[in-house]
Amino acid sequence: MDITMRKTSVGLKYLSFILNNEEYCIEILRVKEIMGITEITEIPQTPKFIKGVINLRGKIIPILDLRSKFEMQTTNYTDRTCIVVVEFNYEEVQSLMGLVVDAVKEVLSIPEEKISQVPYINSKIQSDFIKGIAEIDGNINIILDIIKILKEDDFVLLKNIDKGQIKPTNEDKEK
Repeated sequence: MDITMRKTSVGLKYLSFILNNEEYCIEILRVKEIMGITEITEIPQTPKFIKGVINLRGKIIPILDLRSKFEMQTTNYTDRTCIVVVEFNYEEVQSLMGLVVDAVKEVLSIPEEKISQVPYINSKIQSDFIKGIAEIDGNINIILDIIKILKEDDFVLLKNIDKGQIKPTNEDKEK
């Protein structure tokens, strides 16, 4: 069986997670690490959905709260709240960012033929962010396109954070 047939029949791997009682997925190849919620250092004058930064083994990583980005009702973080560290490319520079999700569920194998392209969805997020929808074991999974979640200005801001050009204030460091 050639690689294309295997990929179609077995499916691509996705990490599924929960946001506001709905199931979402992202490509597992973008995921670099999953960690419990940790202390996040706030950065002044950034959009509300950018919670701040963390130090991950000497690398400063910007943290985005997907609930805030998708304009969902905010909630307190729990022991199930996770940060999913994903890798993305912007202007040929590889960077990392953390995505705060309510809970990580599982890794799914979704055959391409099970993924429906939907031009408009009556969902809590903009349909631009949605790569597709798949029904697996009776559950609807919304597959997100991590790159399309961010706008051009967001990428520039994250790149500046990654380069250390935007820093927490001393007051924020002491929190």
